[in-house]
Amino acid sequence: METTEDRWRKFGAIVVRLTRREDITREEARECWRQICEEEQSDLQQGAFIAALRAKPETPEEVAGTFEALYEYDTTKVEIHTPEPTVDNCGTGADTLKTINVSTGAAIIASACGVYVVRHCARAISSNCGAVDVIEALGVNVEADLDFPKQSVEKAGICAWNAFLPKIHPKTLARVLSQVRFGSTINLVGPLLNPTLPSYKVMGVPSKDMIDIEVRTLRELGFKKAFIMHGFDDKEQKGMDEISTLGITYVSELRENGTIDSYVLNPEDFGIKRPRFEDLASSRNVKNDALQLLRVIMGKDSGPKRDIICLNTAPILSIMGKAKDLHEGFRMARDAIEDGRALEKLRSWVTWQNVKPGDGMPVLEEMIRQT
Repeated sequence: METTEDRWRKFGAIVVRLTRREDITREEARECWRQICEEEQSDLQQGAFIAALRAKPETPEEVAGTFEALYEYDTTKVEIHTPEPTVDNCGTGADTLKTINVSTGAAIIASACGVYVVRHCARAISSNCGAVDVIEALGVNVEADLDFPKQSVEKAGICAWNAFLPKIHPKTLARVLSQVRFGSTINLVGPLLNPTLPSYKVMGVPSKDMIDIEVRTLRELGFKKAFIMHGFDDKEQKGMDEISTLGITYVSELRENGTIDSYVLNPEDFGIKRPRFEDLASSRNVKNDALQLLRVIMGKDSGPKRDIICLNTAPILSIMGKAKDLHEGFRMARDAIEDGRALEKLRSWVTWQNVKPGDGMPVLEEMIRQT
């Protein structure tokens, strides 16, 4: 019979292998993360494994094994009923350029264009203002029971699952993320641990090197289509987990036939003049960031913030078949703002992701007044 000491020694031996930059198998990664989920290892052993795996760095097989363990042992499953497939566009965080919450704006606008969006997002850890913080400031209930995000995507076409809620991830995700301040394999798999498990994904990663790992992981896991990107500033020194309007963006796109296409995007391809980073930067204040996003959604800000949000809406519309390409998706996103559909979608989201339909509207209306 295996003792605790035996289990600790075997786990420790895998940590040693990782520190020597030796790859482990998908099954070994899955078992190590299972033991972390079940807290069969000490906190020090868990931390050593997480850090060593990230430093090596991870292979697609190791990331896939991580996902399998965290999805099986630490993710509540929720069945939803929508007339079309769903997509998640939540990124990893842990990038170096801290912008306003671009992906949240893109999700709202994409939903306004007819896409069913199920977001799996979190409060700020490596960023200044997380997606959950921002939508909460706009009136979306991010602490309610699981019935309400389910209700919201079915009624409004959009919802958000708060990755920090114990009712969604009862064992590991919130526990680990709340205790570390460095990027890890969880940054790569966390955005995939959606309770509804959509098979379409638009995802930014924290470095160019992570693009290939992530897109091959998604193929390994059976995703139908995915769009993985990392954007840079004008000097290609600092990056963001978005399509950038400051400089070039590297993209790998998983097609439905399993092929992967890699290419580069420039803001000039879309007629966008490169802004200053200060035009896109987070204010480091949740309410201010939420107001800046709201101004874009309302059509009151037609400058650089609108450009980057609309540009990041484009891949959602493209992979979901609403737009023939990124250029059409970019135009569709701007149209959805200008004709008021984006704001109406936000109102609908606030209405349906609340215990009572009217609970969040006073919050949103006050924010609208303050814009």
